[in-house]
Amino acid sequence: MENLNVIDVFKALSNETRLNILKWLREPEKNFPAQQAHLPKEVNIEGGVCVGDIQEKVNLSQSTVSHYLSLMQKAGLLEAVRYGQWTYYRRNEETLAKVAKFINEEI
Repeated sequence: MENLNVIDVFKALSNETRLNILKWLREPEKNFPAQQAHLPKEVNIEGGVCVGDIQEKVNLSQSTVSHYLSLMQKAGLLEAVRYGQWTYYRRNEETLAKVAKFINEEI
């Protein structure tokens, strides 16, 4: 499928924690309620969640969470926005739609 490396996508989705992160980011306000309290208004990261908040929810080391998020970003499942020392992640809905289409049409 165009601009979709399905191997990278399925590798990223083959881990329960990474899959949960993707699920939680579907409804960031519900799953990361504290996030909104320190979200800078001047940054356009609608749906974005800080790595620290994700790390707190999964209860894994910062390096593990960063590695997981990097894999998911490389696969195109997440978008990242950097603001100062913070990185915020959100779902890449366009890629997720391509994945759904691939599964529906090709598998």
